[in-house]
Amino acid sequence: MSIKLEVWGDYALFTRPEMKTERVSYDVMTPSAARGILEAIFWHPGLVYRIDRIYVCAPIRFANIRRNEVKSTVSARSAKLVMDSGQGELYISTSDDIQQRAAMILRNVHYVIEAHFDMTDRAAPSDNPGKFCDIIRRRVEKGGFYHQPYFGTREFPVFFAPCHEIPSCPEELKGRRDLGYMLFDMDYTHREDVRPLFFRAVLENGVLRVPSRDSGEVIG
Repeated sequence: MSIKLEVWGDYALFTRPEMKTERVSYDVMTPSAARGILEAIFWHPGLVYRIDRIYVCAPIRFANIRRNEVKSTVSARSAKLVMDSGQGELYISTSDDIQQRAAMILRNVHYVIEAHFDMTDRAAPSDNPGKFCDIIRRRVEKGGFYHQPYFGTREFPVFFAPCHEIPSCPEELKGRRDLGYMLFDMDYTHREDVRPLFFRAVLENGVLRVPSRDSGEVIG
């Protein structure tokens, strides 16, 4: 059963992984970001979301900002070394480890996410698609979520509502626009070797069609 969710917000940042120093957003929302929004509203081990289409309902506009960010991360390897040796720190001091970074973000974003879900082998005997559809519908209508959905980073919250009618395509997005390779999702099949997956993103009259994982269009 198809799920249609209308989402909008003041800002968004869907970071291109090839940009190592400064953050630069993709032109439109990535499928993994869309999945994250749905999972923030309702997540269950018995289902997995599949993004089918992303409708871009507002003109694509960029803005440049500077953000304070922590420049370090705590890796599992460094944590293990501290635990084994009994020396070192298992935390990051944000006041000592902060830096300013430039970012090219999107502003005044508005999308419709069209998706469906598949049942997994972790579903309970009492779980079924109809039950999950009813839960998702009720949570969307009431504005419920497990954690605040966001557009790429937590500073940019998502507002959402059920989509009863897809907004018209902005005039400047009519036609065909090749967006190049875009992040599809992360492949966690092998935990010791997590890999990014990509697909060739094409916007047709404001609609981004997302291929299925096993279609041959997804590489990585």
